[in-house]
Amino acid sequence: MIPVLICALISLSVAENDLDVLYPDLEHSRTIYVTENGPRLSVVAEQPKVVSRRGGNATLPCTIQRDQSLAPNRKMRIKWTKLTSDYLKEVDVFVVMDYHKRSYGRFHGRVHLQGSSAMDASLVITDITLEDYGRYKCEVIDGLEDGTAVVSLDLEGIVFPYIPRLGRYNLNFYDAERACRDQDAIVASFDQLYDAWRGGMDWCNAGWLADGTVQYPINTPREPCGGKNTVPGVRNYGLRDKDKNHYDVFCFTSYHKGQFYYLIQPFKLTYDEAIRACQKDGAQIAKVGQMYAAWKLLGYDRCDPGWLADGSVRYPISRPRRRCSPTEAAVRFSGFPDKKHKLYGVYCFKGDN
Repeated sequence: MIPVLICALISLSVAENDLDVLYPDLEHSRTIYVTENGPRLSVVAEQPKVVSRRGGNATLPCTIQRDQSLAPNRKMRIKWTKLTSDYLKEVDVFVVMDYHKRSYGRFHGRVHLQGSSAMDASLVITDITLEDYGRYKCEVIDGLEDGTAVVSLDLEGIVFPYIPRLGRYNLNFYDAERACRDQDAIVASFDQLYDAWRGGMDWCNAGWLADGTVQYPINTPREPCGGKNTVPGVRNYGLRDKDKNHYDVFCFTSYHKGQFYYLIQPFKLTYDEAIRACQKDGAQIAKVGQMYAAWKLLGYDRCDPGWLADGSVRYPISRPRRRCSPTEAAVRFSGFPDKKHKLYGVYCFKGDN
């Protein structure tokens, strides 16, 4: 092997000399390859997803792994941002450099670093809101070195379809946002709708999602809902014009701090009487999202149709039985009756604060 190698080197040397003789004006160049030992700083999220609930707290993990050869740097910057469906936009959450710290917008006063060690950049979020759901980026900049990690914050909750009093397919995207907000909810994400579909949700009306797409979940394929011979899945209309196109909406809500209950009254009530009855009891007439949360997350069960804040009449059934949703557990919908009809009870909500 060694004689062969020596022969090859001699041949290469001879070849180079021949080139010098044949082409005396030719300029020689050499390529130098530099191999690095890898990044001297990296950022790691040991847990890619954290699950919490509205009103609770959550710690989004982020650990700095720093080469010991790097000199100490008091100006190392840690920045947390919230990612959006528009990948070019991020929402500032929290930034810290040395002793300087700042929280932003609706996160002000609710976020801080866990700081269990000098290399711990984990973010603590307190009093979680529905809007806190989503993906967060931890970014660390140390001189010329930098690293990032992404963590998802998921919430325990429920997705529900919402149709306004005006009827099916009457909401543009911004109307849909307001409709969910008015019912103590937010517009659901695709991931939330997908999880609901996997849990058995089957709904044939298309609705807005938070990313501006319009979709609907089908577990039992049938002719009016994409075709009888199609496979189950989440049907996707794609992105739609947020101003011009009108659909229903899928809302998402989570646990609430307070008490949801049916107000016992000696007589049935009109809508206005229902509002006053709840107020007299130190509460407010309940919202649709509050009923869904109580039904799904707390197992609330009541077979009495009652007024809700949007003027609809509904009742939650967790234990199917005769005359009370005999085939399935569900929030039963009785429509939007004339508000002057004195035919129903009322569901109230009393907040902890």
